Amino acid sequence: MSVFTILFIADICGKAGRQATAHLTIPIKEKFGADYVIANVENSAGGFGITPEMSQKIFTYGVDLQTSGNHIWDRVDILEYIAQEPRLLRPDNYPHGVPGSGVFVDHVNGVKIGVLNLMGRTYMANIDCPFKKASRQLTAMSEQAKIIFVDFHAEATSEKQAMMYHLNGKVSALVGTHTHVPTADEKVTSKGTAYISDAGMTGPYDSVIGMEVGPSLGRFVTGMPKRFTTAKDDVKITGVIVRVETETGRAISIERYQYSFDIEDAEASRDAIFKRDKTETQDLEDDPKNGGDNGNDKTEEATHPTPEQEDGV
Repeated sequence: MSVFTILFIADICGKAGRQATAHLTIPIKEKFGADYVIANVENSAGGFGITPEMSQKIFTYGVDLQTSGNHIWDRVDILEYIAQEPRLLRPDNYPHGVPGSGVFVDHVNGVKIGVLNLMGRTYMANIDCPFKKASRQLTAMSEQAKIIFVDFHAEATSEKQAMMYHLNGKVSALVGTHTHVPTADEKVTSKGTAYISDAGMTGPYDSVIGMEVGPSLGRFVTGMPKRFTTAKDDVKITGVIVRVETETGRAISIERYQYSFDIEDAEASRDAIFKRDKTETQDLEDDPKNGGDNGNDKTEEATHPTPEQEDGV
């Protein structure tokens, strides 16, 4: 049985999130042996939208496909770009005539993977029905690819769970995005669909869903409008790893991950991704039951190239 591994990077928020993605995507991909990398990028530009330049840079970090959500139109210069870049998706259930697409089928080493981006309607924009849109798209997508990954960008966990049952057994994975708060309900259903209500956020966690605490708290306390800016501290890269049977498209496992990132010591942040693996390997070698010699041999440390530090867009 051959296995296809998908690395999903949760909603990239602001410069801190972009920097974490720039430095840690390749190490995480290597750690889990990922074949394909998907990232939700709709909050990359200061927490609101994404620019063409940012999208192009994020592709250079090792990301194969970018998904989005309700903030995709916040930067007006994205309109022309998204019409020309099929690897940047917007929710497919926007009305007919909206630029871009919510579907992409890619080829990786002889394996086809289809990605579908949808957006919920509960407490969000009243666009076309995501359930009906999913059913129509899957009819065509299932003829092109066994592996189908869905990013469902929605507010309500009830709507996300309902979509899971609607697509149960029809897609390899349904991953919820939008709330920036990772949930602990990941599972693989008996019909072979991997699911999580929300994958979380890649960005500053000392914040209110990525924004500075002061203005966010002030808005709730006073009810007055405030200017939101992205926070900077306690940066983490977060998401899920999904493993799928290549021949059937059935999910085998879904696993959450979260790693801290410090731009002042990016190399240490990269090394920390492999630290647990090296520690566990050393413990096994030191165990006499495994033929160990109580630490006389040292585990060889993995080395990884340092990506260019992003300090521009």
